[in-house]
Amino acid sequence: MKRGGSWVLITNLDHTHHERCFAFFTKPRILPYMTYELAIGDRTYSSWSLRGWLLFEKFNLPVRVHSARMYSDAFKEMLESFAPARLVPAMKFDGIVVQDTIAIAETLAERHPNAHMWPTDVAARAMARNLVAEMHASFTALRGDCTMNLRRHYPDFKPSDAVLKDTARIEALWALAREKYGANGPWLFGDYTIADVFYAPVATRFATYDLPRNAVSDAYINAHLSDPSFRRWRAMGRAQNYIQPGYDLDLPSTPWPGPTPLPAKAVDAGPSENTHCPYSGDPVTDYLELDGRVFGFCNPFCRDKTVADAAAWDGFMEIYQK
Repeated sequence: MKRGGSWVLITNLDHTHHERCFAFFTKPRILPYMTYELAIGDRTYSSWSLRGWLLFEKFNLPVRVHSARMYSDAFKEMLESFAPARLVPAMKFDGIVVQDTIAIAETLAERHPNAHMWPTDVAARAMARNLVAEMHASFTALRGDCTMNLRRHYPDFKPSDAVLKDTARIEALWALAREKYGANGPWLFGDYTIADVFYAPVATRFATYDLPRNAVSDAYINAHLSDPSFRRWRAMGRAQNYIQPGYDLDLPSTPWPGPTPLPAKAVDAGPSENTHCPYSGDPVTDYLELDGRVFGFCNPFCRDKTVADAAAWDGFMEIYQK
C-alpha cells in the first residue's frame, strides 16, 4: 500500500489485500504473529536492502516491510520511525531498533534457532561468520566501481585491477566453502545460510558487470540469479520502476543474464480467464496477456511484478498452468 510516497508491504497472508499483493509466499511462516518491521530502499539498487529482506524471506519469518525511494523526502520520513537508524535496512520489534545487517542477522538467528540461519556444524558456522564479516568490511573497490543495478548487464565493462583483486579473493572464499561444506546443495554451505544472504548482491555484481569468474563461481552466481526469492525481489523492483541517476553506465547493455522471463505484457482491458487476483483473491481490475491469454490482478503493482517475471510467482503459475 503506498502511503505518503513510500510503500508498506506485508509479507504475511493475514493482512489486507493491497499489502498481501506485493509479496507472495508459498512456505509456512515460523512465527504465528508478525512482530517485525523492516525499512528498505530501492529494490533495483540497494544491496543492503536486499540482504535485509532475504533474512526474512529465505527463513520464512513474517515481517512488515516499509519501502521508500532512496534520496527522497519519503525515505527520510520512513527512517524517522526507525530512529536512531540512518541507513537501510533497519529492523524494529517490541520497541527495539536494530540498524545494521549483521546485527539484524544475529538478532534473528538468536531469536529463531529452529530457522537454522547459520550452519549447524561448528566449524562450518565459524567459516560462515568469517565470510560474512569479510564481506561486510571489505571489497570496497568492487562495491564502489560496480554498484548493484538489477536493470542492466554490461558485457563491455572493464574492471580495474583493484576490482579484480576483490573478485579473486571472493572466488577463493566461495571455492573454500563449497569444497569443504557445499556438497549437499548449491549454496556455500550446502543449505542456504546467512552467508548466502550476504553474498547475494555480490553475485548480482558479477552478473551485471560480466566480471570474469571460474566454473565454481559461475554455478554459485547462477544459483542466486535463479532463486525464486531473488527473482521476486527483482520483479518487484522492475514493477516499482525507480530509475536513480548515476547508477547506469554509458555502456551498451544487453538482457539480464538470469532466467528468461515469460513474454507477458500489460494490456488495458479484459476479460480475463480469472475473476479474482491470484495473490489477494480480490476482484480483478488490471490485466496482462501471455501466450494470447489474458489474466487479471487487483492492482497495477500485482500485474507489473508478474509481467516482470511471471514464472517467479507461484500464485500466478497455478492459474496459468491449468
